[in-house]
Amino acid sequence: MTGLPPPARIPLLVLGLAALLTGVLAGLARLGIAVPDFGAAQAGIHAALMICAFFGTVITLERAVALEGLWGYLGPAAAGFGGLLLILDAPHWVAQSLFVGAALILLLGSFQVMQRQFALFTVTLALGAVCWLLGNLLWFVSADLQGAVPFWLGFLVLTIAGERLELTRFLPARAAAAPSFIAVTVLALAGMLFTPIEPERGLQIFGAGLLALAIWLLVFDIARHNARQQGLTRFIAVCLLSGYLWLALGGLAGLAGGFAAGDALHDTAMHAIALGFVFAMVFGHAPIIFPAVAKVNIPYHPFFYVPLALLHASLALRVAGGVADSLALRQWGGLANTATLAVFIATMLVSVIRGGRTPARRRRGSNRGPGLD
Repeated sequence: MTGLPPPARIPLLVLGLAALLTGVLAGLARLGIAVPDFGAAQAGIHAALMICAFFGTVITLERAVALEGLWGYLGPAAAGFGGLLLILDAPHWVAQSLFVGAALILLLGSFQVMQRQFALFTVTLALGAVCWLLGNLLWFVSADLQGAVPFWLGFLVLTIAGERLELTRFLPARAAAAPSFIAVTVLALAGMLFTPIEPERGLQIFGAGLLALAIWLLVFDIARHNARQQGLTRFIAVCLLSGYLWLALGGLAGLAGGFAAGDALHDTAMHAIALGFVFAMVFGHAPIIFPAVAKVNIPYHPFFYVPLALLHASLALRVAGGVADSLALRQWGGLANTATLAVFIATMLVSVIRGGRTPARRRRGSNRGPGLD
């Protein structure tokens, strides 16, 4: 059975983008910046909008396209409509139920992938889905959104790590790679699972696991080799390597207690990972993922480095504000983060228009090349 045709996937992307827009406005409201009422009203669920509604929709949609079955699209539909219900101020339990359902669909899809190919990277992807499911269940049962955040971060980090791990098979075999990956993943999972029992210690262990995972990615990922290439291949590698540095900073801040709500390093720990690491991955992989999902062409252009540079500069400003305990710097950093996302989206839209005008013979090879990821 084939999946949804590309035009039918667009409404799911629109739901995800609506969650992104509202989540960004909610994040600005948390910084004390005046935003439209519909964004300010969601300040308390900023993390749910960004992770469950936006990333949940995008990740489950990508997985559904890969599985090529109609049932897989129930995942992005559930996550997208869950975000819409949050925006419309529906009772939280309804949206929470949809997020639980979306995570279950993602987990079932992950099991199907494991049946096709049982490997360390497919197990890691499944563990990422488990983390999302556990976080959603925790939020549903206890209404403790803050307690769900480590599980949600685990969902994003393990999903990305699993996809990166898959590509290490193109490198010469290194005996230490798999055992060390298992060790750092177990450390992060142990901290996450220990958090509901002993929050302070569990969050510190979780931070240590993320720091160790960042070091593993910097050492073993194929991005180090691809940084010596040209064009899109090099751009993706730069995105990845810079993102790993932010993951390391976030893990280090978490190890110092930054994952605890109210800690002076909380904003640094959270956004080094959720913005610096995760969005660097988004910027790098968008020219590959969006064409696969929406069947559009996004030819590489050196301007792609502009939103990436803005991402790092704006986040550095925000982190500096957190370290200096300066609300003004954090606010300017938050506004610059928002502008960065706007520049990135505009860049992708212009690229799609450019891609539509590219002659077919050139288009076939525009985003291809050895060692693409």
